[in-house]
Amino acid sequence: MTVTVAILGRPNVGKSTLFNRLIGKKLALVDDQPGVTRDRREGTGQIADIEFQVFDTAGFDEAKKGSLEARMSDQAAEAARRADHVFFVIDARAGVTPVDKMFAEKIRKLGKPVTVLANKAETKLIQQSVPEAFSLGFGEPFPISGEHGEGLEHIYGIVQPLVLADRKAHARIEEEDVEAPFNPDEEAPDFTKKPLKLAIIGQPNAGKSTLVNSLLGEERMLTGPEAGITRDAISNDWEWRGRQIKLWDTAGIRRKGKVKEKLEKLSVTDALRAVKFAEVVVVLVDASFSIEKQDLTLCDLIAREGRAIVLALSKWDLVEDKNAALRKVGEIMEDILPDIRGLPIVTLSAKQGRGADKLMQAVLTAEKKWNIRISTSKMNKWLEGAIQRNPPPAPGGRRIKIRYATQANARPPTFALFGNQLDKLPQSYQRYLMNGLRETLGLEGIPIRFALRGTKNPFEDGRR
Repeated sequence: MTVTVAILGRPNVGKSTLFNRLIGKKLALVDDQPGVTRDRREGTGQIADIEFQVFDTAGFDEAKKGSLEARMSDQAAEAARRADHVFFVIDARAGVTPVDKMFAEKIRKLGKPVTVLANKAETKLIQQSVPEAFSLGFGEPFPISGEHGEGLEHIYGIVQPLVLADRKAHARIEEEDVEAPFNPDEEAPDFTKKPLKLAIIGQPNAGKSTLVNSLLGEERMLTGPEAGITRDAISNDWEWRGRQIKLWDTAGIRRKGKVKEKLEKLSVTDALRAVKFAEVVVVLVDASFSIEKQDLTLCDLIAREGRAIVLALSKWDLVEDKNAALRKVGEIMEDILPDIRGLPIVTLSAKQGRGADKLMQAVLTAEKKWNIRISTSKMNKWLEGAIQRNPPPAPGGRRIKIRYATQANARPPTFALFGNQLDKLPQSYQRYLMNGLRETLGLEGIPIRFALRGTKNPFEDGRR
């Protein structure tokens, strides 16, 4: 582990803006309205020659016990307990408010080293009022501007001694991954040595955060009956049966036409970015409502991104006729999305803690297929049989010839076909080959790509 700092404070003092400044990218959603951040978010901060982990939090809020705001405050407190140092952020323009003083007492009870950062202190006039924050009882307050990157030297002066003290014990050496040129006839590197990147997506209130908490074995994500609680795509480092996994919980993705507000658009963009980073994506569907068009749209989007997919039916305990429901989902997937035929379908109830093992087994199986390497000899033996059973068409009386094939890449499996007139090879025949590959080589549910490459006649340039 590295040195960890938590950013706390009342809503709308600029905690997420500071977080984004420290990690060097706009990872946390930022908006003028208070309470945008809900779950705690983690990132790697860097100032000059030091790196440290940063927790962005919803901060503390006055709220009724059991309410969403109260649960958000609990998450902030948990982040502070795990941190080595707490940055208590206040709004320098507003000065020290009664709410700041109340939250100072809560932070004091956590028993952590605390530094007050007076944010939004862009002008000298505002900076003159910063010493007022001495009254909070945490020592010298420092003026900063997360938006403009001013005052970071103060943060450096606080964190650097912590980093230097723990560098030997906590330093992590990240080796740059350099992949060798792809060769299907060579043994693949052991992909299980790297963390599996797994994202969970779905419509609002499908139970994504509840599932993540069930997998992690802790109340890491905020949950509740309210739809749309999760806003940021939150990553969690996790281990399942010895396998390292980076697990993303994401905001619910509604149909594009229903997304109106700026904040929801940002949340959806964040969720889709998690899909691009992932290797396997679980599409979570509320089984009590059956599968909807939006669920199919998400599956199609993931397939086009080339990611391995697992379809998970949540809240399975609420379904009465389970056999009929499962059969209906399977039929819909086969009819609407034939390009990912054989997609694994897992039933679960995260609330009751059922189905998590089945889900993870399906995820690891999908990852294995996604990384598959098929030797050139095996590939061409299959191709020869497929062409004999169903020869390519002959547009204009001249038959299309597929001479040979080889695997061009993995993740997702990509195959190069070489021959003549392949630009005229119809989609229906390509789909025939893809389905044959799936059935023969066990690639059900995995997106497959073809690269069509013509072979040039060596005597063509000499013709007149």
